[in-house]
Amino acid sequence: MSRLILITLITLLPTAADALGLIEGTDGNRIRGEVIASISNPWAMTFVTPRHILVTAKTGAVWLVSTDGQKTRVAGVPTATVGGQGGMGDIVSHPDYATNKLIYLSLVKSADGGRTRGAVVVRGRLSDLENPALIDVERLWTQSPKMIGSGHFAHRIVFGPKSGRHAGKMFITSGDRQAKEPAQDWDNALGKIIRLHDDGRVPVDNPFQDRGTLARSFWTLGHRNSLGIAFDSAGRLWAHEMGPADGDELNLIKAGQNYGWPLVSEGNHYSGLPIPSHKTRPDFAAPRAFWVPTIAPSGLVIYSGKLFSAWRGAAFMGGLRSRALIRVTLRGDQAREAERFAWSRRVREVEEAPDGALWVLEDGPRGRLIRFSPP
Repeated sequence: MSRLILITLITLLPTAADALGLIEGTDGNRIRGEVIASISNPWAMTFVTPRHILVTAKTGAVWLVSTDGQKTRVAGVPTATVGGQGGMGDIVSHPDYATNKLIYLSLVKSADGGRTRGAVVVRGRLSDLENPALIDVERLWTQSPKMIGSGHFAHRIVFGPKSGRHAGKMFITSGDRQAKEPAQDWDNALGKIIRLHDDGRVPVDNPFQDRGTLARSFWTLGHRNSLGIAFDSAGRLWAHEMGPADGDELNLIKAGQNYGWPLVSEGNHYSGLPIPSHKTRPDFAAPRAFWVPTIAPSGLVIYSGKLFSAWRGAAFMGGLRSRALIRVTLRGDQAREAERFAWSRRVREVEEAPDGALWVLEDGPRGRLIRFSPP
């Protein structure tokens, strides 16, 4: 009996893996990590108040997490089809969330209850913070066509700045579903970045108005699997995407441009067969930065806060294969990697808090929500 009690007590004690502390980057900077909560298989997050975060789990749940680590499961969430890379996906709050309480959610749904799948984007209202539930849920976008398979859904979401051409506009990354060629086709929405009004209507100023009804929703094409998208303070839109065998890209997204996949890449096919590089096809938009070997990027934020004032305007992305938080310097329309902060965990998501702290989600069944602040 005493041995059983001892074992139980030992398992409840904090371990070294739970105490992150100071992490030194490859450029000599330090950040301090504090583990806030454990969340199995987290995928995305969004702040809804300075003290409350909505976090999705790929396995189907949405959690309301307070900054002191208290978790409540959100009711009324649509059921996701879970498998492979698919399940519950991105979550963002409307730019006017304070008044309309609108939450946007991407997830994978099956067309036939089985293998044929695709991403959708829905929106609903968050009822309250005491007993949180999504109410008045409606579907705004469906990835077309649905396909057999469970990879490369992408389905990241970002809203445009509150003023200017993109005010009230929603951008959605739509992956190539590992089918490659559809990224260059006009009769499907795979391998594209989609631009819609916040209620799902198609803007009349999208660039491809003469390529068919579906193509009117496209902003750009020729993408593989974009798992991060964000605007900078100047209103420029950036997105990264996973390359095949190496060749991950960070792209400056401009209306009407073709980014070349699968005709060009800075990586090769998994079989080892080469793919022509972007420099062989100047008619395609080339990445502003690329990575060989792969970093497997996921999540993207362009920093605008005060806690890390020296990094204002820099991009931060998670690294899955690279197991790091990666800082990228942006200067105008140019980009270069500046530093990596690594602690041997796959980083799925990164977000900036209202107070300027950086928050990350670790990937996998033992995922953690971590707050990073200056040392």
